[in-house]
Formats: sequence, C-alpha cells, structure tokens
Amino acid sequence: MRQIVLSIALLFSSLIIFAQNDDEPVKWSREWRKISDLEYELIMKADIFDGWHVYSQYTAEGGSFPSEFTYLKEGVDFELIGKTEESETYTAYSDIFEINETFFKDKAVFTQRLKLLNPSVRQIDVNLIYQVCKEVCIPVDMNFTFILDGGDEVKQEVKVDERSLLMTKDLKKDLKNKELLNKGEDSQESGTGIWGILGLGFLGGLIALLTPCVFPMIPLTVSFFTKQSQSKSKGIANAMLYGFFIVLIYFLLSLPFHLFDSVDSQILNTIATNIWLNLAFFVVFIFFAFSFFGYYELTLPNSWANKMDAASTKAGGIIGIFFMAVTLAIVSFSCTGPILGGLLGGTALAEGDLATNLSAGMTGFGAALALPFALFALFPAWLNSLPKSGGWMTTVKVVLGFLELALALKFLSNADLVGHWGIFKREIFIGIWIILFILLSLYLFGAFRFPHDGPKQKLSNGRKGMGLLSIAFSVYLILGLANTVDLKLLSGILPPEFYSVVAKENDCPLGLNCFKDFDEGVAYAKSVNKPILVDFTGWACSNCRRMEEKVWSQPDIYPILKEDYILISLYVDDRKALDADQQFDFQYDSGRVKHIQTVGQKWGTFQTLNFNAASQPYYVLLSAELDVLGPAVQYTDRDSYKKWLLSGLENWRELSK
Repeated sequence: MRQIVLSIALLFSSLIIFAQNDDEPVKWSREWRKISDLEYELIMKADIFDGWHVYSQYTAEGGSFPSEFTYLKEGVDFELIGKTEESETYTAYSDIFEINETFFKDKAVFTQRLKLLNPSVRQIDVNLIYQVCKEVCIPVDMNFTFILDGGDEVKQEVKVDERSLLMTKDLKKDLKNKELLNKGEDSQESGTGIWGILGLGFLGGLIALLTPCVFPMIPLTVSFFTKQSQSKSKGIANAMLYGFFIVLIYFLLSLPFHLFDSVDSQILNTIATNIWLNLAFFVVFIFFAFSFFGYYELTLPNSWANKMDAASTKAGGIIGIFFMAVTLAIVSFSCTGPILGGLLGGTALAEGDLATNLSAGMTGFGAALALPFALFALFPAWLNSLPKSGGWMTTVKVVLGFLELALALKFLSNADLVGHWGIFKREIFIGIWIILFILLSLYLFGAFRFPHDGPKQKLSNGRKGMGLLSIAFSVYLILGLANTVDLKLLSGILPPEFYSVVAKENDCPLGLNCFKDFDEGVAYAKSVNKPILVDFTGWACSNCRRMEEKVWSQPDIYPILKEDYILISLYVDDRKALDADQQFDFQYDSGRVKHIQTVGQKWGTFQTLNFNAASQPYYVLLSAELDVLGPAVQYTDRDSYKKWLLSGLENWRELSK
C-alpha cells in the first residue's frame, strides 16, 4: 500500500517537473534492417537525459513499471523471432520500493527480429509503454511505425460495423424543441458546488495547520523571512510570495485530471464509480486512518526534501522561495497526505466535473496552508498568541483517523451499490458508523489510548466538548436507525432508503414507480397519456440521493412525481453487462471508438448523444412524443424544482390541446 501511495505522489510531482522543463527526458529514434526477403530487425533507440532512468522489460515486480512492447498484428502479418533484446542494463536497490531494480541510463537499445507471414506487408506498428524516473516517475505511452519500403505511413482506419451504426442510430432520439434544454437559469448546475468544494478544501487546509507536521513550521518560517530579509517590507513580500507558491503547488497537482475530459465525456464518471477504484479508495483510507492512529508514519523519501532544501539554498531569490514551498509540501506529507486523500475522495463523491472540483478543492487547501504565513508576516506580534505544540495535536490526528474510517465506508458502499452485491445495506452502514463514533467518544474521554499518545493528563475542555459532540452524533444515528428521526443531514452519504435490509416495494427512489429503460418508459407514457421525467442518475451519485431525500420527498413535490409524471431513471454507473446482442461500438466525432458493454455505458452515451451532458443528477421533461417541455435542471433547491415541474406540466397541457 505504501508503494501505491508513493506512486501516486510520484505521478503528481512529475507535473511540476515538466512545468519547468520543455525538453522530454528521453529522445527516441527508430530504424530497421533487412536480413532476408521475409526477415527484418526492428531497432528502437533511446537517448536518456543525465540522471534519468528507463526500466528494463525484466525489472523486478513491485517497483517501477517495466518497459512493455506490443507488436500490433502479430500472428497476422508477421511472427516474432525470439524476445525483444536489450542493451546493457544496470541494477540498483530502490529505497522507495525496497527492491533491486533493473534500468537503463544514458541510452537504451531494443531490438526485435520478425518474419513476415504476408510478403506484401510494408508497415509494422509497435506500441511501447514505459516509465522514466529521476526522483519522480513519468509514465509514457508511445507508438513506433516502421515503413519497410520507405514509403509513407498508412493510418489505420477504425471501422464500426453496420449493426453498431444501426444501434447508435436507434439510441439517437428525434427530440423536438431541443433548444429549450439550455434556456433559463435553471438549466445550469448550481454554482454552490464549486464554492462548497473550495470551502471543503479550505477547511481541510485549516485542519492540516493544526497537525504536528505543519504547525511548528509557522513561527520558524515567518521568523526566517522577517529576520533574513534586508527590510521589513522585503520580508513581508517574500512571505507573501511563499504563500502564493504553496497555493500554486497544490493547484498544479490537480491539473492531470483535466486531461481526462478531452478523452471521453464519461470517463470521469466511470473513474468515480468504478468498483475497483472505490475498493482501492476504501483500502487507502483505512491505511491513512491507521497512520493517524500512530501505528506507522506515512512519509515521502527524505532525499526529496533534502534536495528541495538544497535547491532553495542554492537558487536564492524567487526560485529559492519556490523550492522552500515544495519542501514544505514534502515534509508535511505525513499529515497532509491523508487529508488530501480525503479531499480527492470528497471530490470523487461530489457531483459535477471532477477535475474542476478537485482544482477548487486543492486551491482552497493551499490557500488555507498559505494564509498564516502571510498574516503572521504582516503582523509578527501575533506569533506570541499562538498556542504551544503539544498533545492536543495528537488528539486532532486521532479524530481525523476516525473520520477517515467513516469516509472509507462510503467508498465500500459505492462499490456495493454499483456492483449490486446487496451486502452493505443502509442499516449496516449506519450501524458501523454508530460504533465508530462511540469509539471516538470513548477515546476522547480517555477510555483507551493509541501508540503515539503522550503521558495521561487531565482532559481539556476542548476534548470534552468534542467527546460530547461525538456522543450526540451517535445518538442522532441511533434514532435514525430506529426511524425516530430522519437522517436528511446525511443525504447523499448514506445508502438510499430503498437499499435496505427490510424488504421494499421496489428499488426505485422513495418507492415511486419507475422505468429503467427509456423506450419502455416512453411506451407506457403514451398508453396512459402522461408527460415524462427523465432522471439521469447513478448508484454512487451523492447529489442524486440528496435531491431524492431532500426535494423529491417533500409533501408538495412527491405527489406530482407520483401522479403526474412517468419517471424514467437511467443509471449511468450501472456495471451490469448488456446481453451480447445489445453490445455495440460507438464512434465519437473524433473517430475514437468505444465498446458499449454495460447498462451504465449505454445510458451515459445516450445522455451525451441526445442532451450533450455528462453530469448527474440531470433531469429532463418530455412528452411521450419526445417534445422537450422546458430547460433541463440539475442539483437545485426545493422551490425551483417544484416551479420547474409545474411549468413542465403546463407546457405539456398546452401541447396536448
């Protein structure tokens, strides 16, 4: 697990390196040699920048990624003669992965002999996936094309069969008045989401300030700037610049996620609702929690911090201050890493664009970390009012550990919902949370201790207050489990009410009648002469649950949904496989082809194709003849949603006349 976390950190850090280097660390060239009429030798050469390493195909498992070659159309156009040979390699022990790794430095040469099965073949395509490292590791996916007769390269055309074209045509509906979808302010998703994520990130940064990895550095760093600078104004300017670089560094860590949007409109949703990714988050959060409990320390390699510190001393000026900010990010990782993991998890659970949410959250986190350095530089006398470091910081870490465990269960619940396992029902989820918060209360009142706790002392008022708050929350959960109070405060976090141990009427939201297939729902709407509410939702969609439990459940809205509309709920994260005759290839405008093989992929593509949208919840009002009855809406408030439903009914009645 430590290796997984470090690999993620390495990947994020690589972005900063490339932001400062326009040159790629590996330059590739290719050539081929004719041995006989049918036999050829392909040669791929790499010139590697000083200090960087590319890894052998045969490096040990558990470390950096090996170089991996794929020879396209092998067995059809040609056959390989032996394995891909390598030039001289080196072996060294990796402190990060704790194994011996085999790698190239300065240069690498890969050679592969092959025999043509078809004498008319003139082009060989080879794919290479490898990793290049120099304290940070960057994965690279590239292609080589060998033209055996010296002519022009032939681009491979991807063709979609006639059956897939017909199924795509059937998925595309002839919507009338489609221009209404984007009219009106209700058509836009509530902007509070971004600000909420920004606030969540800022709160996470404030919590990180209270940890023993960051808090003691505030007076030391501020004193350095104010005392080492030639004037007070220069010291303040340097501290401000230091704070700006902290914000910039955490913002930069979110940029790789923006690259996904250009690949596939549904890819971020697929990532956020992937069963195995949710299970991985669950395991990582458990790992983070126990690091907060003091059973082990989560740190990045010391060499990183040492080299960044040395770079800041050597560079001086603005660049030196930047490296000082990087050093802070590295040395504080044992405390900020789990909080950042929680932030990443929170944005994965939130609705809207994951990459934008993550950028907002990371910016908020960096701003909170940077704020005290700027403020105390402006008002150095405030340093005297800072509380002393002590055992209270350990208490903060343990509380965060319990919160990490609680959040971990949300990812396990997502995997259970999307996978339709039927194991982690609502009552079980609530029951485990009750146990967690009772244990937290017992810890805060001194009933048990963790390995990194100091000598036992008299309980502070703050600790008693947190203990009472934890008890109150446990009672709230118990009353909710007994159906004495509703748990609407936790809507979107808990599994939906219909996902219960107690048998429910159906698996539709709030016991409403709903259709899970668009065409079936439209056919029924025609038979009963009612308008349609299309609900693009997801099993792991938090805002969908909030809308259902906070808005749909209202006594003046629920009857409208039940009596006046035909509800079609389309789950875009449903991993249930389509029947073989229902699977097809969908070709995007860019020419890229995606194989549609699950129910969720089908409805996600349906949403993109017909409504040019990819987020959930996403609501559309239609007539049975597919007239659009008004603008689409997303996550919104009760009054706006009711007004929208009534307006749609009025428009439908006008059309019916």
